[in-house]
Amino acid sequence: MIRAVFLTLLAVLLLAACAREGPQSDGGPALWEVSGPKDMPAGWLFGTVHALPREVVWRTPRLDQALDAAQVLVVEVGNVGDERAIADAFRRIAIDQASPPLLDRIDPRARPRLVAMLDREGVPAQRFDDLETWAAALALARLAGSGESAQGVDRALIAAFADRPVIELEGAAAQLAIFDRLPEREQRDLLAAVVHEGERADALGTELADAWASGDVARLEQLALRGMLEDPELRQALLISRNRAWAERIARLIARGEQPFVAVGAAHLLGANGIPALLTDQGYTLRRIQ
Repeated sequence: MIRAVFLTLLAVLLLAACAREGPQSDGGPALWEVSGPKDMPAGWLFGTVHALPREVVWRTPRLDQALDAAQVLVVEVGNVGDERAIADAFRRIAIDQASPPLLDRIDPRARPRLVAMLDREGVPAQRFDDLETWAAALALARLAGSGESAQGVDRALIAAFADRPVIELEGAAAQLAIFDRLPEREQRDLLAAVVHEGERADALGTELADAWASGDVARLEQLALRGMLEDPELRQALLISRNRAWAERIARLIARGEQPFVAVGAAHLLGANGIPALLTDQGYTLRRIQ
């Protein structure tokens, strides 16, 4: 479930600083090469879109070369195709605390937007009353979103590594637990952000997919300034803390000579706290190669 909603929840962003370190893309999503001592290729970083609104051509010869050279694939969730298991993980923690009615959990000024959103989707507010606020926000985002997780890049990459190891950084249950641990105030901020973006979810999904597929870093950076990532607490919980943990694990794989192809949501390649910057701080060199 969470894979289908991240297109709406997390702005797709590629690291502008890295774009200045190498040639700009002449086609295809941005891809970075990680080099270690003596400039030997040690791995690759690729920002993904977890759900696409339609068929998008994103495989390129340069990307395929990197995929062929990699020894392991590193993704956020290894069983992304097992929707039943992910849905079960969602249900186990989405209703474990009593909650007031959904309409009582949003700023009264935003309530008309939420009602209008529910009317557009043809679902009653009561359908979400039993869900914790974070879970209601994710469920609403899925209703409003235009992306299809079946067309997600993650699934295609995992399939391409059918005969090679796939390493999971986090897993669906751990991802969902991040939302579950948010204070109620931040959960309500998340709900408000989903309602605000819901009015233009289709257009936003198309914009993000087009910018991502063409490697338009500048446009992606503009899009990333909207929505929940402007909230410092949500940004810390959803990006910064996770990036630090992931960068440590990726660095260990690189140090062991695993030559990983790391494919994570492109928002995790953001700025001073993004995975590329964190690896640079550990002495690695990053170069944009597409």
